[in-house]
Amino acid sequence: MSNYDELIKQLVNEEKELQFAEFTNETALEIGLKLIERAKVENKRIAIDISRFGHQLFHYSFTGTTPENDQWIIRKNRVVNRFGKSSLHLGTILRRDNTTIEERHHISSSEYAAIGGAFPIIIKNTGVIGTITVSGLPKNEDHELVIAVIKEQLGL
Repeated sequence: MSNYDELIKQLVNEEKELQFAEFTNETALEIGLKLIERAKVENKRIAIDISRFGHQLFHYSFTGTTPENDQWIIRKNRVVNRFGKSSLHLGTILRRDNTTIEERHHISSSEYAAIGGAFPIIIKNTGVIGTITVSGLPKNEDHELVIAVIKEQLGL
C-alpha cells in the first residue's frame, strides 16, 4: 500500500467519524471561535470560513492574510460541495493517480483547489451540508487544524 493509499484511508475514516447530529449557527460560531483561539496559541495567520448550504455562517481573517486567502477558500469549498469529500481527500486521489483535476474531471484548477483546508460538514444519516475551511498554512496543516477543532467540538 502506498503512502497515498494510507492517507486516503485515513481521510475516508475522518469523513466517517467526524459527523454531526446537527449543525446550527451556534455550532458554526463555537467552531469558528475555537479555530481562532487555536491559531492564536500556535501563532498562525489564517482565514476561516464556515458555510452551510452556501450561506456563510462564520468568517474571520487574521492580520497578515489577504483577499487571496478568501479566493483559496472559495476554490477549496467548491471541491467539497461538488465531490462530497475533503479538499485534501480529492487532492490526494489526484496525486496518487498522477493526474490533475482538469484531466480527471474536466474542471479548471483556477475554479477548484484540490488541496487541504476544506472539510465537509456531514450530518449523520443525511450527508454533506456545508464546509469548514481554513486558508493560510501549508495544505496538510490547514486540514489538520480543521480536523483537530472538529474533533474537539465533537468530544473525540
